[in-house]
Amino acid sequence: MASRKSRQQLMRAVVVAAACLMAASCFASAFVGPQSMAPRAPAVQLQAGGEYTGFVPDMQRRQLMNFVVVASSAIPVLVLLGGYAWYFFPPVSSGSGGAQTCGDVNGNPITFDSWVKGHRDNDRELVQGLKGEPFYIISTADGIKDFALLSVCTHLGCVVPWVKSANQFQCPCHGSRYDENGKVVRGPAPLSLALAHTSVSNGNLAVAPWTEQDFRTGLDPWWK
Repeated sequence: MASRKSRQQLMRAVVVAAACLMAASCFASAFVGPQSMAPRAPAVQLQAGGEYTGFVPDMQRRQLMNFVVVASSAIPVLVLLGGYAWYFFPPVSSGSGGAQTCGDVNGNPITFDSWVKGHRDNDRELVQGLKGEPFYIISTADGIKDFALLSVCTHLGCVVPWVKSANQFQCPCHGSRYDENGKVVRGPAPLSLALAHTSVSNGNLAVAPWTEQDFRTGLDPWWK
């Protein structure tokens, strides 16, 4: 998957570069007149009455001036084309579909062993997960559950704390509530908390994107 995305990015870059070169070539041809086999005109010409007609650049100088004009015009054009290409074909991280190591409050990797030693069954604690966003890792008697929950409320984006006494996630902003698995049980939040897969990678906790069906609702993930 990662290599295919990389090849797609490379092909898009080649297409954009080729289009830019073609546009610059067409633009340059508009400044260069047809060449003839006639002898080069003298730099200074006189009319019949002996009046000076002014300096007339030869073909080499005209080509040099054409190059300068095209180059100075091509730079802003290429910048604009690059901006459009970046907008319509944004870069895709080659590792976006893989596991990402969880970090603590300082961004340091969290080892599985230290997590198990410091947490009890059904404990929930925030870690830095995908894209640095706060995810809840849920402890079990001998490890962690196979999913993590994004702590961002689906109403207006508040961070939702876990209220152990109520066995719910309760939003302090507008009262939305979610059950122990992050499924919305009371509004105004319209959707359940986003999911992520959990795993242990090289001894550290890790999360990965959840792209399949939401097991809580039986629907496709809204965060996909």
